Amino acid sequence: MISEAATGTLPPSPEQAHPAASAAAASFAALLGKLDYLGPADIESIRQAYRFADEAHLGQLRKNGDPYITHPIAVAAQCAEWKLDAQALMAALMHDAIEDCGVTKEDLVERFGAPVAELVDGLTKLEKLEFDTREQNQAESFRKMLLAMAKDVRVILIKLADRTHNMRTMGDMPRSKWQRISSETLEIYAPIAHRLGLNFTYRELQDLAFRFLHPWRYEVLSKALNKSRNRRRDLIARVQREVEAGFVGHGLNVRIMGREKTLYSVYRKMDTKHLSFSQVTDIYGFRIVVPELTDCYTGLGVLHQMYKPLPGKFRDYVAIPKVNGYQSLHTTLVGPFGTNIEFQLRTHAMDVVAESGVAAHWLYKASEPSSDMSQRLGTQWLQSLLDIQQETHDAAEFWDHIKIDLFPDAVYVFTPKSKIMALPRGATVMDFAYAIHSDVGNHTVSARINGEQRPLRTELANGDVVEIVTADKAEPNPSWLSFVKTGRARSKIRHHLKTVAQEKSHELGERMLSQALRSEGIATLPSEEGTYQGTWEKLLRFTGSKSRTELLADIGMGKRIASMVGKKLAVLLAETGLKPDALLISTERYASGQEESVSQGVVTLDGSEGLSVQYAPCCKPIPGDRIVGYLGRGEGLVVHADDCPTGKRLLLRDGERFLEVEWADEPVRSFDTTVVVTVTNGKGVLARVASSIAAAEADITHVDMGDEPAQTATDIRFSVAVRDRQHLAEVLRSLKRTTSVLKAQRYKP
Repeated sequence: MISEAATGTLPPSPEQAHPAASAAAASFAALLGKLDYLGPADIESIRQAYRFADEAHLGQLRKNGDPYITHPIAVAAQCAEWKLDAQALMAALMHDAIEDCGVTKEDLVERFGAPVAELVDGLTKLEKLEFDTREQNQAESFRKMLLAMAKDVRVILIKLADRTHNMRTMGDMPRSKWQRISSETLEIYAPIAHRLGLNFTYRELQDLAFRFLHPWRYEVLSKALNKSRNRRRDLIARVQREVEAGFVGHGLNVRIMGREKTLYSVYRKMDTKHLSFSQVTDIYGFRIVVPELTDCYTGLGVLHQMYKPLPGKFRDYVAIPKVNGYQSLHTTLVGPFGTNIEFQLRTHAMDVVAESGVAAHWLYKASEPSSDMSQRLGTQWLQSLLDIQQETHDAAEFWDHIKIDLFPDAVYVFTPKSKIMALPRGATVMDFAYAIHSDVGNHTVSARINGEQRPLRTELANGDVVEIVTADKAEPNPSWLSFVKTGRARSKIRHHLKTVAQEKSHELGERMLSQALRSEGIATLPSEEGTYQGTWEKLLRFTGSKSRTELLADIGMGKRIASMVGKKLAVLLAETGLKPDALLISTERYASGQEESVSQGVVTLDGSEGLSVQYAPCCKPIPGDRIVGYLGRGEGLVVHADDCPTGKRLLLRDGERFLEVEWADEPVRSFDTTVVVTVTNGKGVLARVASSIAAAEADITHVDMGDEPAQTATDIRFSVAVRDRQHLAEVLRSLKRTTSVLKAQRYKP
């Protein structure tokens, strides 16, 4: 075992006379040199973990002959570069202890506490994963990894450090393992590093994996890049001098660094775009680090004055950061000799995040896990996890596992500004709109999902980017209640409909009670105030309503029958001395010679009644049809054609809830009805039929061609909006004159 002598506090042990042991001690001393951001107590805890790991791995060697402990030290050193806390560094030093050394989780809890033990245990579970890049198993591997990572983001950070060191020393491994380990690095670990914003690690993992997956291609490209670098050294130096002079001339204190595409990114560009190496023009670039955020835009102006920008190659990731928190301004300019050169402008803080991503926040992470920064870190992590799936080939299977096992009842989607929203599985566009704000939901007219126009009832999938389009005059539609999933959306829609319906139902109820009262011989509905105030109070006690407004709204919504309330009101009015008019009774109450049939008076409909009146979808009555009104319980007035089978069944079962209705002389809107058109199947038939309907000045609101394969003669069902029966007749005549139309008729249930 390497004892305290490694740190210079005790005499060396016999083992340290061995050169390999000295190398391990030296590497731990180098690790200690990186821990200046931690306090003495934390450093002492890390030293204790090192001693424990060193003893546990005693006698174990790596493939190159070095003591095994050099690997955990290297992993911890990488974590120290990311400024991870003491618990993470302790776990990094002991990450192989359970797997390889017979140490139990209970041992670690006793020696170092539960948090460190949980980290080591999470890493051990990841070590046991055998990643298989075959489609059927890859999602399961992802699922296991995410389960471990979701508990603590430090697990994957340590794992990435572990994988990076293993890839750096891959040359010592048997060649038979190169393919598998490099493939899973490229397909699994590199994308996770990228989505966490660990840009430097991401690029290094890609290049290392490329080197061992395709050694010959790597070698050829590496030589080509070196030659190109030598040829263009003067050009790059000239651009750097000119840019530095330009910024100095504008009084900007900046740091300019050259940047070169990685070998793997050059290879990918050549492969995907079928280019030769000489055709890849943006290999070289510069990163410019400025003091303040506004200096990014000032610097952009300086650059664009010096060199011409390439159209379409400007990206503002400062105003709209990437999902993983990355911020920079990107612009590609045409430099000397027509060479395209990319520039990135960012502040120092942005540069730290760009290179270290989620790990950059660790310096600012509060000691307690419930701190605000910890909460924000978790949100960023979750956004990153969700974003991985967009570039995974087997995304559907991957997300099935995620939804079932990790987020069993949730779907996660994004606003256009990359804010994440959690909704129940099966949630629709309208649930999303109400989750943002009730005003957004109430005024929604349409939506775009991932840039495409989609219906409001569309169910959302993980990773969808949803954009809601609103209009000031738009209002909730009762049909939304049939597909929304969240209680919030349902309650907001109902609240709004109730408020609007209360007003509409109040108006309808007042008309219905007035007409019912006329049937009892009272010409007008008395006022609530003055002489008849006591009468109304007695009526409200009789009905159990809280107010006149509520009573009238209940009548309009079918909760009270107007004729019954009218009879009681007539009796109460008679007590005050208001006698019924016999002539009015004879004309109103006994209508159409049906002397035994009590009429509630006729309700006149013009289409402006709103939510208190529904036109039955079964028969779709239009002006000119003979109609009847059914006062549904809580539904308001439902209007059926008098020959509608559904209406007839209701009349037999619930006859007392029917009342007489009629059309106004001039309805104020169009009404939907269904037309069935039988056509001979052929090219352009649907277009001709649609043109004929349009020529008759009718609007098509829905087309249904059924699920059956097209036959020689096919029925097409159109929902069309017409003014009245006469307008419908014009539509049918226009259709019958159309080529390929065999028959056109109105659909009747």
